[in-house]
Amino acid sequence: MPSPKIEIVVVTPFQQNCQILWDAESRRGVVVDPGGDVPAILDRVRANDVTIDAILLTHGHLDHAGGAAELRDALPPLADGTRVPVIGPDVRDAFLLAGIDKQSAGMGISGMHDVEPDRYLTEGEVLDFAGCRLKVLHVPGHTPGHIVFIEEAQRFGLVGDTLFRGSVGRTDFPYGNGPELIANVKSKLLTLGDDLVIVSGHGPGSSIGSERRTNPFMLQ
Repeated sequence: MPSPKIEIVVVTPFQQNCQILWDAESRRGVVVDPGGDVPAILDRVRANDVTIDAILLTHGHLDHAGGAAELRDALPPLADGTRVPVIGPDVRDAFLLAGIDKQSAGMGISGMHDVEPDRYLTEGEVLDFAGCRLKVLHVPGHTPGHIVFIEEAQRFGLVGDTLFRGSVGRTDFPYGNGPELIANVKSKLLTLGDDLVIVSGHGPGSSIGSERRTNPFMLQ
């Protein structure tokens, strides 16, 4: 059985890891966290000959969601004529998604826009895309509505800005909560098994086992 394919497209001045995830046989897939630089994302979608069925968001920060509206408008419609849906994050990040225009303008960054998802997600849902069963876990702390997508059978997770190689997501926002983030990572991610590979929102990938043994935040 062909394995799913993942390509990372590094976008925006924040060097964010937008992910294209697709099934190698059907060539159908999703884009996860299109923060911006939509032409570059579309180039890679077309180069890989992938039909996009959904845009998934882990959280509402502009560098992860700022290109979602533009990408949705640029992608071909689904077979039933409807537009490609934007799905996620948890509704508790709605205020961030509604403030992208203002925040990006204040930073002097163009090409990032507010987006209203077609639906929000809650913990425990399972999404069937790209030949995968992506389980939704709510892992707040970096943002109130941050979620991650876990493929338990195929042993990988798309974890956004919750857990990085040697670090965790920033929590120095008015809505951030450092102890909550670390507690959630320990209880919800470190319990998934040491062999599970993680794709983070910035920087290189890692594994649960490596972060359990070496990440200073996990050793507290």
